[in-house]
Amino acid sequence: MNFPVTNKKREDLLEKMRKLGIREEDILEKFVRSSGRGGQKVNKTSTCVYLKHLPTGVEVKMQRERSQALNRFLARRLLADKIERIIFKKRSAEEQRRAKIRRQKRRRSRRAKEKMLVEKKKRSIKKMMRARPTVDE
Repeated sequence: MNFPVTNKKREDLLEKMRKLGIREEDILEKFVRSSGRGGQKVNKTSTCVYLKHLPTGVEVKMQRERSQALNRFLARRLLADKIERIIFKKRSAEEQRRAKIRRQKRRRSRRAKEKMLVEKKKRSIKKMMRARPTVDE
């Protein structure tokens, strides 16, 4: 496989695929027209890459770049990541980031909110005590 990426990236991908047991013969590859931004270029050329790993049934569609060759590389990398998550049942960094944001946005319970407001009030009093006294004339 010849992709428009550095040799190290290509070798890393091939090594990962080999370790996971993903063979090129097991991958069904199709090219479809991209949709969305990109103008006339994406409307005329089939740069979107669709991959299906036949033994596991994992499907991937990649249309991030305007280059078909680069999308082929990115799709294989995404496919390998998905299969790795399935095999090792580990959460991806992206999923962990989303879960962290979800936890941060979650509403506080009433007790936690009251406790937080009490702490804020204590801090504001402490700061007011530090301020220099103003002399009224």
